[in-house]
Amino acid sequence: MTKKIILSESAPAAIGPYSQAVAIHGTLYVSGQIAISVLEAGGDIEEETHQVLKNLGYILIEAGYDYEDVVKCTIFVKDMNHFAQVNQVYAQYFSVNPPARETVEVARLPKDVRVEISCIAHK
Repeated sequence: MTKKIILSESAPAAIGPYSQAVAIHGTLYVSGQIAISVLEAGGDIEEETHQVLKNLGYILIEAGYDYEDVVKCTIFVKDMNHFAQVNQVYAQYFSVNPPARETVEVARLPKDVRVEISCIAHK
């Protein structure tokens, strides 16, 4: 089986030389998603996190997966003081049998967003 490149028209296009996601052998690797439009519109961290998770969802659906298929997430936040708000939104998408996860504070994210999330899903 060869890798399959996944492209969802509902999620923002990649801003560099990478794919939104790659599927191979029943596993889907989703690149980090951000919410530039929400940040530029003045949205708060909760709105930004919702949009990031919606973007992940669009890509999951395009590939034939769902949030329940996610086995691992990585969250990058610009400010760990936002951990509680990000966590509260995240819990709405992964309320039952949540995936493994780490959350890391970073100095800077693409386009100066406040949160980026990537995931791995498996069927």
